[in-house]
Amino acid sequence: MLISDFDYELPEELIAQHPLARRDASRMLVVSRAGGGWRDRAFADLPEELREGDTIVVNNTRVFPARLVGRREPTGGRVELLLVRRREDFDGETWEVLARPARRLDVGMRLTFGDGRLSAETLSATEDGTRRVLRFSAEGDFRALLEEFGRMPLPPYIRRESDDLDSGAEDRERYQTVYASTAGAIAAPTAGLHFTPQVFEALRARGVRVAEVTLHVGYGTFAPVRAEDLGGHRVAAEHFEIGEHAAAEIDATRVRGGRVVAVGTTTVRALETAADGGGRVSHGRGETGLTITPGYRFRAVDALLTNFHLPRSSLLVLVSAFAGRELVLAAYRHAVAGRYRFYSYGDCMLIL
Repeated sequence: MLISDFDYELPEELIAQHPLARRDASRMLVVSRAGGGWRDRAFADLPEELREGDTIVVNNTRVFPARLVGRREPTGGRVELLLVRRREDFDGETWEVLARPARRLDVGMRLTFGDGRLSAETLSATEDGTRRVLRFSAEGDFRALLEEFGRMPLPPYIRRESDDLDSGAEDRERYQTVYASTAGAIAAPTAGLHFTPQVFEALRARGVRVAEVTLHVGYGTFAPVRAEDLGGHRVAAEHFEIGEHAAAEIDATRVRGGRVVAVGTTTVRALETAADGGGRVSHGRGETGLTITPGYRFRAVDALLTNFHLPRSSLLVLVSAFAGRELVLAAYRHAVAGRYRFYSYGDCMLIL
């Protein structure tokens, strides 16, 4: 299939620029794969859409402030970095970064951030030339200085600075799920942003279990699809971990006849990577480069809660593989006509 088959028109004003005042106030489009239709609901109604014995599986990764603005030495010129991937094959805190302006970061160039307690040196460029490899030096704890000087790495379609008009503090709280616990992501698993303790309480009261897995969302999740033919696209590998307790809970769901409800496409990729041919999920950790396109046979996931995704994106392709391209695009057209809010801070859809 072609990536151009996964396009749709979206008015720019429907792209949510700020979160709602309440996390669980979002709208939710409930899509039925069996019936081929949909219903307009509110996210707060999620417990009513599920049943006793189901298990909600969430991704507990935590976004770290991976965007740094610093100065080039000795000129003082501005540079902006997005920390993409830690390089385990180098000593110390060595990272691949997306840089702007990248052409100014020659090998040996030194950068400073904040009051100078955090600095970096350019070591090389990646083979494809799209990223720079930097080694950081810290006067103190590197992660603590990132928290102090870094900014939340908001997606480019949120057209505002994360530190404008007090929104920096807002983003540090709201561009993070309430259950985020394991730092390592450079983007939020946005389907989870709607949950509140009250929603979890209502789910448990209904007899719905909750399991947590980890997939650290990296650049590969939202990188543009550059191949016209989907057969030529591969999602970059990301680290995931499924604990023994979570795997046992997910497998017990099938035994009792419940449904495994994945919260977000990252959770889908973690579960499907760890599942065998019969849908049994194994515990463990590793890297997944699983790229899901139409024709993929889902083994572990029975239902999916997800936000609305960009046109021509690998995430929209994954959702279409799960529910069918024609049904998904028709539901998206309904959401546009109904003035749903789109993307990271937007509304969601539940696919049953």
